[in-house]
Amino acid sequence: MSGPFAIEVNQLRKTYGKEQLVAVDDVSFHVNKGELFGLIGPDGAGKTSIFRMLSTLLLPEKGTATVDGYDVVADYKQIRETIGYMPGKFSLYPDLTIEENLRFFATVFGTTIAQNYHLIEDIYVQIEPFKNRRAGKLSGGMKQKLALCCALIHKPTVLFLDEPTTGVDPVSRKEFWEMLKRLKEQNITILVSTPYMDEAALCDRIALIQNGKILSINTPQNMIEQYPERLFAIKADQMYKLIKALREYPEVMDCYAFGEYAHVSFKGALQEIKLKAYLETKGLVQIEIKPAAPTIEDYFIKLLKN
Repeated sequence: MSGPFAIEVNQLRKTYGKEQLVAVDDVSFHVNKGELFGLIGPDGAGKTSIFRMLSTLLLPEKGTATVDGYDVVADYKQIRETIGYMPGKFSLYPDLTIEENLRFFATVFGTTIAQNYHLIEDIYVQIEPFKNRRAGKLSGGMKQKLALCCALIHKPTVLFLDEPTTGVDPVSRKEFWEMLKRLKEQNITILVSTPYMDEAALCDRIALIQNGKILSINTPQNMIEQYPERLFAIKADQMYKLIKALREYPEVMDCYAFGEYAHVSFKGALQEIKLKAYLETKGLVQIEIKPAAPTIEDYFIKLLKN
């Protein structure tokens, strides 16, 4: 079975508990075949609930979704055979070794490590020296590589990666995204979720999600280009005092902390000398004002305020 999209989601909804807390609020999007698509949003935004519905672990209350043309409710068996799923929490067998985990997952899907070794080779070689080590004793980065190998060993057409780099060191995070690029070249469709805005730029397209609702879907570059105002980065000796002073300045439209700077947009043209003099009257020193290029995070913050 095969439709025009690898994943198609229409008006998907999920609530929890007696209070009917809305986790996924009539969400719709599609993922093209061979695309690396990111669901970007903070914890509690609804990303994991969407992943669980698409991987047939949760039933949607409303709406429809297909993966490779298969319906997530009616065709759940076929979907389970065709997808790879890496949940946010490490879920392999901690008492089995690297090799035993991998062999187990290959057997479950009626295949062997040898048969699909080409899919995992460049990932597996990095953990092979430790193949007799128990999975529970691995570092975060190595657990992540093993989990990805286990999700790939049966040659899935669609890969679901739920916050795969949370709690992993920056070097392992970078390596992981390089691995995803190589998997994409093998025509595997990848749906990845992350709370890290810097990872959003590495996807072909992204959906920004908050409180179960999708705020925007586009390419990372288009989102950045759509940022409506000129942005400035402003720094001084005391961040808290700086933000407070800027928010009281009548010409300021928007202002928030962004690393060691405040990101600021103005209602009209910036009069730098006037602003600097104002900040000095507030007791601030070492003032630095420079133009800033908007990021996905700036765009996301802007959407939240609208």
